[in-house]
Amino acid sequence: MKKQVYTTIHYESYLGLDKILDAQNLRSAELQEEPAHDEMLFIITHQAYELWFKQAIHELGSIVDMFDRKLVNERSLGTAVARLGRVEKIFKLLLEQIPIMETMTPLEFLDFRKYLFPASGFQSFQFRQIENLMGLETEQRMTYAGHHYAAFFTKEQQAKLKAIEDGNSLFEAVENWLERTPFLNLGKWNFLEKYRGAVEQMVSKEAAAIRASDYLSEKDKAMRLRMMGNTDTYFKSILDKEVHKTLVKEGKQRLSYDATLAALFISLYNEEPILQLPYRFLISLMDVDGLLTEWRYRHAQMVLRMLGRKVGTGGSSGHDYLNKTAVKHPIFNDLHNISTLLIPRSELPPLTDAVKRGLGFWHEAQE
Repeated sequence: MKKQVYTTIHYESYLGLDKILDAQNLRSAELQEEPAHDEMLFIITHQAYELWFKQAIHELGSIVDMFDRKLVNERSLGTAVARLGRVEKIFKLLLEQIPIMETMTPLEFLDFRKYLFPASGFQSFQFRQIENLMGLETEQRMTYAGHHYAAFFTKEQQAKLKAIEDGNSLFEAVENWLERTPFLNLGKWNFLEKYRGAVEQMVSKEAAAIRASDYLSEKDKAMRLRMMGNTDTYFKSILDKEVHKTLVKEGKQRLSYDATLAALFISLYNEEPILQLPYRFLISLMDVDGLLTEWRYRHAQMVLRMLGRKVGTGGSSGHDYLNKTAVKHPIFNDLHNISTLLIPRSELPPLTDAVKRGLGFWHEAQE
């Protein structure tokens, strides 16, 4: 057993403040007579981003490790929810840093922007790690000035990004976990058949209510019935496994059929004791994904405010590129789309006593 040795340490040396506080090197101070005052803000804000990116990578990597195995410990699920919550708070903090940056005016930015070429936020290696850890696919990515997203990194960095791509991302780990969950193997109670009957009953009731309406014209009724659809529209992807497979093949959906079915069951019956933590986990994944998308959008708006339609320092189309990534780069869209398949609690197929017992915490009474 290794003997523990306790030594003293100073606050400054423990945090490495000599390195951190000496890392703000203003290019404008080197290349012109008067340094640009706001370049300090620009550097510190981006350095803070990178520090928080490092923490997010630390948390996301640990969650992938927890789920990248055949059996996920129940305690690990609680830890994963807590750590995803931490990543959520980090992304919220990143959003809150944007208004600080926006205290700099466009003219103040132009005082030093000419010295930044060809540096660009696109070259943030840690941000690319976060995207890969979350599960953003290479085929899904926007090209950057016609180049592969990893083209501007060193060979060593490219190898690390490729290793994350080839390994299990958070998306893949969650998909595998959902496919293995026991919630769909409920004995004689067939969730899919019960759900199909409930959906058909719900759609029939809604259609009847529209047809019986006294204040809608026949034209409005026809339009609402078309918009509402039937079990062959919104619900077909879950009621027909082959349809789902086709959608995955076409790139319109990504999550496997079994994983989608498990996520739907967890979402519909989330109040059952054993399902509460898995449901919180799925919600946390969507929250983190949504915040990442929001950060992309706010970043794009900040660039529009600062630069208008100018080309980015790294050669991208600037605002247009960033705005498109906010639309194209969400990762857990399939979990968000589960809401399309939800039905009201009043229409929810009741669970049998045996199923409820399996989804609860039961203890034998002591005699």
